[in-house]
Amino acid sequence: MLQAHPLQPSVAPILFPLTVFTLMSLFQTFADSTSPAQGPDRIGKLRAELGRRGFDGFIVPRADEHQGEYVPPSAERLAWLTGFTGSAGTAVILADKAALIVDGRYTVQAAEQVDAEVITPVQMALTTAEDWIADNLRPGAVLAYDPWLHTTEAVKKLEKAVARAGGTLVPSDMNLVDVIWIDRPASPQAPVRPHPIAFAGETAADKLARLRDKMATDKVAALVVSDPHNLAWTFNLRGGDVDCTPLPLGYAIIPQEGRAQLFFDPAKITNEAGDAVGDLAEFVPISGFQTALDEIGQSGETVRVDAATGAIAIARRIEAAGGVVDGGADPIALMKAVKNEAEISGSRAAHLRDGAAVARFLAWLDREAPSGRISEIDAVEALEGFRIETGAMKNLSFPTISGAGPNAALPHYRVTNSSNRLLARDQIFLVDSGAQYEDGTTDITRTIIVGEPTAEMKDRFTRVLQGHIAIATIMFPKGTNGAQIDSFARKPLWEAGLDFDHGTGHGIGSYLSVHEGPQRIAKTGTTALVAGMMLSNEPGFYKQGDFGIRIENLILVEPRTIAGGDRDMLGFETLTFAPIDLRLVEPALMTKEEIAWLDAYHAAVWEKLETLVDAQTRAWLEAATQPLASAAR
Repeated sequence: MLQAHPLQPSVAPILFPLTVFTLMSLFQTFADSTSPAQGPDRIGKLRAELGRRGFDGFIVPRADEHQGEYVPPSAERLAWLTGFTGSAGTAVILADKAALIVDGRYTVQAAEQVDAEVITPVQMALTTAEDWIADNLRPGAVLAYDPWLHTTEAVKKLEKAVARAGGTLVPSDMNLVDVIWIDRPASPQAPVRPHPIAFAGETAADKLARLRDKMATDKVAALVVSDPHNLAWTFNLRGGDVDCTPLPLGYAIIPQEGRAQLFFDPAKITNEAGDAVGDLAEFVPISGFQTALDEIGQSGETVRVDAATGAIAIARRIEAAGGVVDGGADPIALMKAVKNEAEISGSRAAHLRDGAAVARFLAWLDREAPSGRISEIDAVEALEGFRIETGAMKNLSFPTISGAGPNAALPHYRVTNSSNRLLARDQIFLVDSGAQYEDGTTDITRTIIVGEPTAEMKDRFTRVLQGHIAIATIMFPKGTNGAQIDSFARKPLWEAGLDFDHGTGHGIGSYLSVHEGPQRIAKTGTTALVAGMMLSNEPGFYKQGDFGIRIENLILVEPRTIAGGDRDMLGFETLTFAPIDLRLVEPALMTKEEIAWLDAYHAAVWEKLETLVDAQTRAWLEAATQPLASAAR
């Protein structure tokens, strides 16, 4: 019998029919929100504004004032200007040419979404934004930027690039896209509410005490919190200013002694939030933030401004008032990354609830997809519906990636009404999805075959699975970082001359962002992994124009012991439970140990979920979790 959890007194099978929720999606839309045709006119207007102000170019990053991955509609400047809707990219608009620089995830998407006659998509792997500027800015030109959308380190790189070109980089007193964006949406004003201690697991007072100990060690008199995730975690607050993440957008200033200041639009502040914060902090209108920066600068003391999310405008304001800026890392990020027992317990409960919903979806998909009448959008709506029926879902944790056939080969594909495909026989379908529950954030990817796979599909899927198992079973000494173990996920692909162009794993928040740093399993993952951190395990393979494969579970770093060893070791506990499609596995490629892991994983899936699903799903689940040897017959 499952232990009762604060969110639900008990967990029972979900028996509602699918038909009640297939009419619409509550959390995502499928409209084509942009068009390549919008670029020429809007870029033309921006160039006219540049001419009026005496500038020769302007930089438009895909960022808001907090460097967030998910930004409010009012900050979607890059999408509005160019038509590109990816979560990362930078446009550089000059008087006679323009470029959109994107990473490997968005190469195809950028080419499809922008008008190449007026803006050239550029792969970051070939040319960075700084290199493009150095090569294309004419000598003597003045390139402008919004100092609230760039960090100090980013501006230093831009300054070097502009100097190489013989130009000048200058801050603009206002964002020039905002000047021409006449119908720009208003800033969000979702209510700020407390996050219950049953799920947070630690009071804001205790978090502040730990934080101030770290500030004292680092010899900083105050900390400017520019990342809303860190603000929300420290003060046990949540909001709704951006899609998919329960964030209240705002800033905080935390002094070494005395009350902190929390800067929000006054319309957001609820009585419950005020009561929860109490004497720890005062709420200050966001309009007073820059004045507060002047005041801490006038003290002449050292102030920490986060290198990753702190806008250069913040640092320059403090320095102009006489303060000393320490551009180190916000210590809250690492504190937040290490989950406490309540957060871990909540995540386990959320994953069981979510796993049951995913199992219901996969069973439904196996019944319905062979008909040839199920589309990518139908699948999104069905999965969302099963999660809604848990009664605990607050939101998606990101827009669902639902890719059939060649669309599955786009790692960050987003289905729209115009791109929507039917799930065809003998094609792969990839679904990457997650949910926000008050006790935990989930993220899971499953790759399913509709009909019969080719030998190539089975080979690639099995190699991805082998990489997934390598991460799930690895043990490593304390102090090891994600970059050091990333290659274990790639080795089976490398042996066939293959690879994938994204990281193997990202950090996970606790009812916060589905993409949380600083921990990650990737070539750039330089932060040491610590017991209590949560990450994803998601190697993949993508054959452009044909199919894509990704297998993703969430994992928890935990202590391990190796008999006879002399080092403190760590390993991973798998948190996600849902079947992996055995029809795509080629047993001949796998070792006995890999097959044993897969069989044990499926035995655990059956044990944990079989009482949480309806009878029809239970019958499917029993077949889907049988040992590989039985499935291969």
